Amino acid sequence: MKRYDILTLFPEIVLGPLKESILRQGQEKGLLEIRILNFRNYARDKHRVVDDLPFGGGPGMVLKAEPIFAAVRDCQQDGLPARVILMSPQGRHFDQEAAKELAREDHLIFICGRYKGVDERVREALVTDEISIGDYVLSGGELPALVVIEALARLIPGVLGDEESAKGDSFYGGLLDHPHYTRPARFEGMEVPPILISGHHDQIRRWRRKEALRRTRDRRPDLLRIAPLSEEDRSLLQEIEKEEN
Repeated sequence: MKRYDILTLFPEIVLGPLKESILRQGQEKGLLEIRILNFRNYARDKHRVVDDLPFGGGPGMVLKAEPIFAAVRDCQQDGLPARVILMSPQGRHFDQEAAKELAREDHLIFICGRYKGVDERVREALVTDEISIGDYVLSGGELPALVVIEALARLIPGVLGDEESAKGDSFYGGLLDHPHYTRPARFEGMEVPPILISGHHDQIRRWRRKEALRRTRDRRPDLLRIAPLSEEDRSLLQEIEKEEN
């Protein structure tokens, strides 16, 4: 079983998504244990204060070190090794390769920052990884933590009803996904590509790979430059170039 601890000031933000879809399924199957811990429960003063003014002045508040240290140590009491992840716009960009790496870990602790951030001593002494889901600023780390956890859950064997489904997702193999269609075959004058209803499985596989390559080339050429391409892939790319010239 994988265990993910979410440390936050606002548990209600993360509660809803954990009760739906694959995160709910993973927990019901006993493959995931997701715990939510409120920093405020680890504050030592009677008012449970978790933030304070920054030394040196300036606007905003900073999350105090003491409650975060206490919460993380509480999560580590059972001795299970854990990586401690701070969700932060200053962290490394989260992508599918990072998801594959983290999905191998049995225990992850997610620190969800708020306000101006966390006391720097949290970074220095506790955090093993800083992760960003993009170059923009949100009010806190709760939504980014949920994004990461869902990406990891999809990679845990047994969580998805069809484990092969995750392997076809965009980014899993380095490319964007190919187009998908379902019934009806004709809708408002738009037709499903005939190859998909031909019954020729190898031709369908080839078409899907070709369209994944085309879509990646057109939308994310940076991915195509580093993707592990086979000889067939290179041949398909040449076909695409000829078709468009």
